[in-house]
Amino acid sequence: MTAITQNAAIEVRDLRKAWGDQAAVDDISFTAPAGEFTVLLGPSGCGKSTTLRLIAGLEDATSGTVMIGGETVTNKAPNERQIAMVFQSYALFPHLNVAENILFGLKVRRVPAAERAERLQRTAALLGLDTLLDRRPSQISGGQQQRVALGRAIIAEKPICLMDEPLSNLDAKLRHEMRIELKSLQRKLGITMVYVTHDQVEAIAMADRIVVLNGGRIEQCADPRSLYDCPASVFVARFIGTPPMNILTLAPCPGGLAIAGDATALVTSDVKGASFYQLGVRPEDISISETGGVSATVEQVEYLGSDLLVDCRIAGQPLVMRASTQDAVRPGESVHLTWPKQRQHLFNGDTSARIDAHEGISLSTSTETGVSDP
Repeated sequence: MTAITQNAAIEVRDLRKAWGDQAAVDDISFTAPAGEFTVLLGPSGCGKSTTLRLIAGLEDATSGTVMIGGETVTNKAPNERQIAMVFQSYALFPHLNVAENILFGLKVRRVPAAERAERLQRTAALLGLDTLLDRRPSQISGGQQQRVALGRAIIAEKPICLMDEPLSNLDAKLRHEMRIELKSLQRKLGITMVYVTHDQVEAIAMADRIVVLNGGRIEQCADPRSLYDCPASVFVARFIGTPPMNILTLAPCPGGLAIAGDATALVTSDVKGASFYQLGVRPEDISISETGGVSATVEQVEYLGSDLLVDCRIAGQPLVMRASTQDAVRPGESVHLTWPKQRQHLFNGDTSARIDAHEGISLSTSTETGVSDP
């Protein structure tokens, strides 16, 4: 099977879907570039599956535009959009064998038998289903059933494949294996893939671009590294990363801002424009210091084999640190914590939006204040 080279970029412009006063998708705009793996990521009810169905034509948009390959398809039927789709449910016909399930769509479209056989051979070889073609769905594993559902989409040889949480029914080991296979397959075929999931690990592992949705709106659209290193909002900061980023409320102190309830200045600036600010630090960026830092009390230590998750409190606010198993920490102990200045993030407490250094915020560099140079 050769790479699909058609222009299959997807553009969504001011797209909205509402039922009465309730908007499931609220004026969102983004682009899924041709030949890339784009993931729609967010919690349940954020509008990601509805967005996918609007792109597919399975739902009618209240307003806005969907374009595929530069052509407006907003009012076109699904079969006119040059797409294939894989759902969360495999939706395999139990009375048909693997080959018949994969070929079902081609038979409906009356594709000649010789071409069907050729496409089946290529697709089965690509997905490792060659020896399973005569079996029925009940005679193969969950991972193999997922491959059959994927094969039914691939054999159509459409330039776009839309996937709605296709791996959610698999166990952790199979999900990992299928993530690798899906990404490899997408690169090999050169198809434009839009993938819906609530699992940020899946998103980061597979995506070229991630669209983070919350409450029907886009919080941020970027590559996985940018989302992780520079989250645009508190929501993105907490949603991306395991464990999630620590978010600490700041309060004015002599010289700037400090963690509320603690006198150690972490942000030095005459900050204005918000009623309060929040500081974000990822658990893996925090370390225990013997020479000063922010004072914290250890509440619980979780042993994870390769490292420890240490639950602490700083002036009553919770914080999680990922520590080495060599660190001797016990519940009830007092410790001093530090982190590199480049790895802390500042957010407007009123809007939850990120504040960058160019906006007049100076991050403290003193090891005595709990923020250290790398």
